[in-house]
Amino acid sequence: MPDISSYTLIIAACLLVILSYLFNLLSRKTGIPSVLMLLILGIAVREILAGAGKTFTVPSRMVELFGILGLIMIILEAGLDLNISKNKLKLVRNAFFSATAILVLSSAALSAFLYFYLREDFINCLIYAIPLSVVSSAIVIPSISHLNETKKEFLVYETSFSDIVGILLFNYMIAGNLLHGMNIAWFFGSIVLSLVISILLSLLILFLLTQINTKVRFFLVFAILIFLYAGGKELHLPALFIILLFGVIVSNWQLPFFQRLHGKIPADKVTDLTHLLHSLTAESSFLIRTFFFFIFGLTINIRLIADLEVVLAGSVIVLILLGIRYIYLRFFCGRISFRNCFTCPGVNHYPSVLQHTFKKSAFPLQ
Repeated sequence: MPDISSYTLIIAACLLVILSYLFNLLSRKTGIPSVLMLLILGIAVREILAGAGKTFTVPSRMVELFGILGLIMIILEAGLDLNISKNKLKLVRNAFFSATAILVLSSAALSAFLYFYLREDFINCLIYAIPLSVVSSAIVIPSISHLNETKKEFLVYETSFSDIVGILLFNYMIAGNLLHGMNIAWFFGSIVLSLVISILLSLLILFLLTQINTKVRFFLVFAILIFLYAGGKELHLPALFIILLFGVIVSNWQLPFFQRLHGKIPADKVTDLTHLLHSLTAESSFLIRTFFFFIFGLTINIRLIADLEVVLAGSVIVLILLGIRYIYLRFFCGRISFRNCFTCPGVNHYPSVLQHTFKKSAFPLQ
């Protein structure tokens, strides 16, 4: 790693934040996701350093840490942006079925391709395929600010459901003994358990925050949510439920369903908290997202594209994902433009799983 002074690192970090802001402005004009621009920037910096004979190793734990923090902030921000009403129930239902159907169909198609390509056990191929089939909230949510409200809400719900269903399905698959009664019971029981725990914890956090008079509250919320998310992951529960439902409950506290609790948790205090969280999550998620995707770009070896096997296999995977999404949206959701398909499934927050997958497979990605 090159010898860089502390002030040089500070200057570089500040320039990165400024560039990220400019990328956001450019994204609104071009429709190209700003996170993709950050990835390309990271790849370019890696190649420039390599060309200058400098070695730069990014610890994998650093990438994973920024990814987890960024995902939590993105999901929290998405939950705060979702306003629930009776006329949106159809939208939520369609988003759920879209996320589930595309995940299942994409996983089946990819696992079939990997089975014939890698000649491995079909169950292993299915485990490899699930993370690739998840619609990435980390990519989609930061990239849809230019869309109208209906499309934006649909994609927020779809990516959140895809995350949750994908995590549940993945954890079920790696548990083994797929047809064992206890495993099936735990799979469906974990869904109900996570939903109940998420609602109770969200209400408890909300109650505590409205009782605190100090101005330093946001990072307390953040610390609690990170703790609950990490705990849920350790217990193999869909911890994103907690983050998403907390945001949804806070932003929809005026609903009749919560009116009986207004005596304990005043609506005016929740409104103030909502404004505070809106402002701070937007700023924090922007900052974390900036560093995560740039650092992630630094870890990508672009020279692997020169390998024909990687190009062919990757191209087939991308075409399968786009094809499944287009077919579903075209025939089940009415007329759409082909551009809609590019808000598409991709690699989500399973970096360690994917690394393990590619190490065992025929793809020479290491």
